[in-house]
Amino acid sequence: MISSEVEAVDRKQKIRDRYKGVDASELEVIPAKTVEGLEESTSIRRVAAYVRVSTDNDEQTSSYELQKNYYTEYIKAQPGWEFVGIYDDEGISGTSLEHRKGMQQLIEDCKAGKIDLVLTKSIARFARNIVDCLSVIETLKNLTPPVGVKFEADNIYTLDSNGRMILTILASVAEEESHSKSIIMNWSIDRRFSRGLFLTPALLGYDQDEEGNLVVNPEEAQTVKVIYYLYLNGFSLKEIAELLTEYGRKTKPGNTEWNPSTLAGVIANERHCGDVLARKTYTPNFLTHKSKKNNNDRTQYRQRDHHEAIVSREVYNAANHLRASRSYTKKNRPLPVLSVVDDGILRGYVPFDKDWTGFSAEEYREASESVMQEPDDSVVTDVKNRLDLTGYEVVRAQYFSTLQNPAMTISNGKLRFNTACLKKFEDVEYVELLLNSVDRCVAIRPCEKSNPNAIRWGRLKEGRWCASTLGCRGLAKALFDIMEWDEDLRYRFRGQFVEDGDNKLMLFELDEPEMIKIEEIVLPPKENTEDAEGKTVKKTIYIFPPEWAGTFGQPITSIAQVGILQQEHYAGNWDVLRPAAEIEEMNTFTVDGLNALLHEAEEIMEGWTEIDE
Repeated sequence: MISSEVEAVDRKQKIRDRYKGVDASELEVIPAKTVEGLEESTSIRRVAAYVRVSTDNDEQTSSYELQKNYYTEYIKAQPGWEFVGIYDDEGISGTSLEHRKGMQQLIEDCKAGKIDLVLTKSIARFARNIVDCLSVIETLKNLTPPVGVKFEADNIYTLDSNGRMILTILASVAEEESHSKSIIMNWSIDRRFSRGLFLTPALLGYDQDEEGNLVVNPEEAQTVKVIYYLYLNGFSLKEIAELLTEYGRKTKPGNTEWNPSTLAGVIANERHCGDVLARKTYTPNFLTHKSKKNNNDRTQYRQRDHHEAIVSREVYNAANHLRASRSYTKKNRPLPVLSVVDDGILRGYVPFDKDWTGFSAEEYREASESVMQEPDDSVVTDVKNRLDLTGYEVVRAQYFSTLQNPAMTISNGKLRFNTACLKKFEDVEYVELLLNSVDRCVAIRPCEKSNPNAIRWGRLKEGRWCASTLGCRGLAKALFDIMEWDEDLRYRFRGQFVEDGDNKLMLFELDEPEMIKIEEIVLPPKENTEDAEGKTVKKTIYIFPPEWAGTFGQPITSIAQVGILQQEHYAGNWDVLRPAAEIEEMNTFTVDGLNALLHEAEEIMEGWTEIDE
């Protein structure tokens, strides 16, 4: 115990003796090179100045020119200074370097060794973003030789040893000042909009009077009408752009070259129907100045009938409804019209395009209900009296293989029929989809290629029919909304093929689909291998509803009732190919209404200068 204490005392004494150091007379001191201050330098310096103003109004332009003249004269008047030039950014915010070409060029010339010193008025003129400010200064300071920046109003020289802390504080103040200005500006804009004082930039179809009110420009309004009316009748934006270019029609800036993006902006602008919507975009970050679409993130203000409309609100809404369904508009087809089969075996079924997403689940339901008949209760009662199969069930088709049975699968916006479906219809290449959201059933019937809703569900390859996988955003949206399905699952339905002579039809009941989930699982690595990780494989999981537990299928009584009711219905005139009738009260535009708009567009164009041949 005593020996260990003695060892500890000796160890500490050795440390003390070692840190006494050596005699100063034994050391040679080599002094560091003295850093010349800005005012002490006697060498020739290549000096540049940086000036910036954030807006291009008259007052700022005066400040901009004064800064340039001052630094040009000041640098040239200093002995030992060589004037390199003025680097400037006019009408550019200082919160980001992204669009400041003058600053970017200054940095590049410093890196190229062309500049020794940069003069600028203040930190706020140099940068209002603390990160950018310090980053640029560090970049210049670390060059060989280092480049200093002199902030005159702040009396800071960046090559001084004590300048960094003060610079950081003042840069933070400059950034916060910019933030405060942004808040004040947004508050001012919000107050302006809340009082109905809107900003109305130049727009095709309108001029502004002396008080700033929008007034229709008759010549430009013709172009606006033609754009909307042709678009609603199935003309693509590219086709309309080519047509307007050929006619020499002018854009608002006066160009005669049109492009689809310009037309998309015309169609999207609510001012053409007389409304004004304020704050369609906003800037979430005052440093980046990047605008973002306002999806209810900020308060918006709309005033209807703010000024004279060029097109009706119905035309505007319909055109933007059509524009929203991109996969549909790629096919250059007119605005769909909601219709329903009003008689025959498909009474209550609504034809629909697999790509159109414009109709809601409620609209499909109302369309079906508009022509459907109430079931005959006497038939149901007669079934119960004559047929007592209580306790019996019909085994669900989902428990059997689908290879030989018609089946339809839908998942992730894709639709596929198996080959068995194609074989049932023999040589039918095009079919039409119909939906009855009340009976919760999809029907397939043959149709001509010219049918607007026609889908090519299969192709002949080497004499054999092969099923196609089809995009079906419209069908998927409708079914998933109506049935409240899980979008992560795949749904497969068994089809029932019925025919009577030349009448052929396939029905897919939606109530009891086969639900399939695909999961990725990692298998454990095999023994005696160098693989540290197992192989990833996809596993198919079949999901069945909880209510199926303990049963084989549906009670035979309910199936018998439905079957007999359907048989009675089928006993009438099948009329499978019966055209669907338009539901005028549920459509913004009927076919006749669309034709009327097309005729008006053609009359307008007849009055324009003939296309040069």
